[in-house]
Amino acid sequence: MSSDKKTEEFYKKLRSQLYETASWPSEYLYKFIVPTDQQKINQIEDLFNNLGAVITTKESGKGTYTSVSINVDMIDPDAVITKYKEVAETVEGVISL
Repeated sequence: MSSDKKTEEFYKKLRSQLYETASWPSEYLYKFIVPTDQQKINQIEDLFNNLGAVITTKESGKGTYTSVSINVDMIDPDAVITKYKEVAETVEGVISL
């Protein structure tokens, strides 16, 4: 199975789970891990800049990676997934949790 097909299946399953577990609009917590690089962190923050998001960052013990947590009100599961895709397309080396 191609990675694109796996990715689409993942998002389809996530969409279904989000509809089942929350009433929308709802607050959603995104978590990302990136190599510690202020430019990459800024890229993620910029994607959520005008949404009233609360963004926290924490470096790993060795300082190699930084976790970025973003708490933000989202209108529906499709909006949540759109943001995940924007981050994946914009920030090289990002891991979505």
